[in-house]
Amino acid sequence: MRHSPSQQAVWGRRMALLAAVLLYLALALPQLGLPGLHYDEAKEAGLNALEILQRQDVQAFRSAGVQLGPLFLPLMVQDYIGALNVYLALPLLVGLGVTVPALRLLGVLCGLATLLLVCALGRELARRARGNGAETGWAGEIAALLLAVNPSFIFWSRQGIFVTNVVVTLAVATVWLALRWQRTGRPRDLYALALLAGLGLWSKLLFVWVLGALAGVAGAAWLVGRARRSDSPIFPRIAWRSLALAGLLFALGLAPLLLFNQQTSGTAQALFGNLGQSYYGVENAAFGVNLAVRLGQVSTLLRGDHLWYLGESYANGWAPAAAVGLVALAIGLAVAGGRGSRARASLPMLLAALLFVLLLLAQSSFTVSDLFITHFAIIQPFVLLLAALAADSLLLAAQSWPRRWAAGVAALALVALALWFGVDAWNSGRYHRALARSGGLASHSDAIDRLAQWLDAAEVRQPLALDWGIEAQVRYLTENRVQPLEIFGYQRLEQPDDGFAGRAEQFLADPTRVYIVRMPGETVFQGRREALESLAAAQGQGLVVREAIYDRSGQVMFVLLGVETR
Repeated sequence: MRHSPSQQAVWGRRMALLAAVLLYLALALPQLGLPGLHYDEAKEAGLNALEILQRQDVQAFRSAGVQLGPLFLPLMVQDYIGALNVYLALPLLVGLGVTVPALRLLGVLCGLATLLLVCALGRELARRARGNGAETGWAGEIAALLLAVNPSFIFWSRQGIFVTNVVVTLAVATVWLALRWQRTGRPRDLYALALLAGLGLWSKLLFVWVLGALAGVAGAAWLVGRARRSDSPIFPRIAWRSLALAGLLFALGLAPLLLFNQQTSGTAQALFGNLGQSYYGVENAAFGVNLAVRLGQVSTLLRGDHLWYLGESYANGWAPAAAVGLVALAIGLAVAGGRGSRARASLPMLLAALLFVLLLLAQSSFTVSDLFITHFAIIQPFVLLLAALAADSLLLAAQSWPRRWAAGVAALALVALALWFGVDAWNSGRYHRALARSGGLASHSDAIDRLAQWLDAAEVRQPLALDWGIEAQVRYLTENRVQPLEIFGYQRLEQPDDGFAGRAEQFLADPTRVYIVRMPGETVFQGRREALESLAAAQGQGLVVREAIYDRSGQVMFVLLGVETR
């Protein structure tokens, strides 16, 4: 039985999406225990989930939470990051055990959901760009295939709690629902949109970038409609009752963040205390400088050469050129196309998608922490979607051109996509091979596993951590049997704060105490080892090495110190 061209296209799109899913899982699931467990993964999900499972006292951030019977439920894990990952991780830890792969499976599943939602959003965009509801287009499938092999997406999904990638899933879902509601006017789409918008802000405050970009695009569309004196409404009509219910659902999603600030004012303090200069010294008034950094990070994100901590650094030099070239060519040909042409029909959607990405970038130039490239996990799917939409527009528009032009443009778009996809897939495989050799570097080293094993076997139940990146992982990896005390102090990075001496001296009289430091070059909070040595010398004591913990290359990562009387 022969299928019609439209049926063949449907099957082709289904097979492309299935290939994207299988490729993603094949690259995301192997050696899921590597690299080593990062501090943020344990601190922002694993520890609180473990405490809830073990029915222990939950060490909630700023002690903020809700008492529900015998359970104390945390609200946030940082002033601007919600505890959503804690609750999503619980069923995985119950079913698979308290392990690193079980914790990371949450990030992989969020990545899979993002992949499927990107495809759905791409189909919605392509349908609008083509101006024909019967023609779905290939933008969604192209974007899904590019995401499925992209090194940044793969390895950020594997450590999804480290980058809070659940906010990426919520961001794509929110934009998709916004477009569906704008097209259909169905209240249920608005209700889901409102709830996810609230959850997104709770999950991570930078979700406000997505809402700001949506508002900006909607405002631009309204202004264009006014200029053209169009009778078509930008927003569907909605009853007051439905609007009120949507507002309640938004507040429900946002409720944990609101309750946290009612209890602690933590988010407000973090925002207003870092408006001028962030915690890490970023000047928010230097918009142009910060934007230049962010634009450079887009290129880095596409190249994928920022994942050095996996053991090597591999770049896809084709990706930035392909992305910029596809978008520029599609917009250029759409502008040059005559009225009523297929190329011209795609221009409004291309410009709207480009404006959305540019607004995301502009907002990312302000921060309460630092200009971390990991923030761009939320931007990456939309950048790839923009390029995929441009490629789909070129492939469609070429059908109405003379055969010579059509073949050339279509071939150019397909070659650009093939090179982009192929090099990314190759580099993702190379990163896996490098990771198997290195076990991860610096704060991602699997030496943390060996540190936890040594402390657990030696029954050192309360070692003293003189640096960041130790306490949370050791507690999770030993299922709370070993609970390091962080005495280094967070107030200063470059030297100990005034209270360090008082915190350390109370332990010097105990010769059984073990102090954990990082080696020079890996130290985050400086000067703590030297300060401890001076305090011990003043009491006629000296530091001795109890044990050294190495990474896979043979480099010392952690040193365990004791104190002896001289």
